[in-house]
Amino acid sequence: MTITSPFQRFNTAPKASGLYDPSRDRDACGLAMVATLRGTAGHDIVETAMTALRNLEHRGAVGSDAGTGDGAGILSQLPDRFLRSVAGFELPEVGAYAAGIVFIHQDESIDTFKASFETLAEEEGLRVLGWREVPIRPEVLGD
Repeated sequence: MTITSPFQRFNTAPKASGLYDPSRDRDACGLAMVATLRGTAGHDIVETAMTALRNLEHRGAVGSDAGTGDGAGILSQLPDRFLRSVAGFELPEVGAYAAGIVFIHQDESIDTFKASFETLAEEEGLRVLGWREVPIRPEVLGD
């Protein structure tokens, strides 16, 4: 029996199948991981992650113009204190809630979408606590 390392298993592109064509693949992704073993949250970890993210530009982390990023970001634990300050509704204790981001098409009825989303959440045993419109700053977007 041959044992294949998980690292070897993913070192080649899959064969062409359906709409997938390996000749169209492009490799430019970068990944950085920043963690702490101290067991406490800290803004220093976020700052280090942002530095790592900025240093990935050479791996393609920009759009077609130099002012546009590729949508990369950082994944962190929920910033509970911040969320409580902006939510506009009461949140349960830390660790007893989750947050999601939903992009709603401008042409769609927002109320209809929210009702459909909340119904789907209930079917999955979840409860939507509230909604928040995230402020945007178009002046910082690229061309």
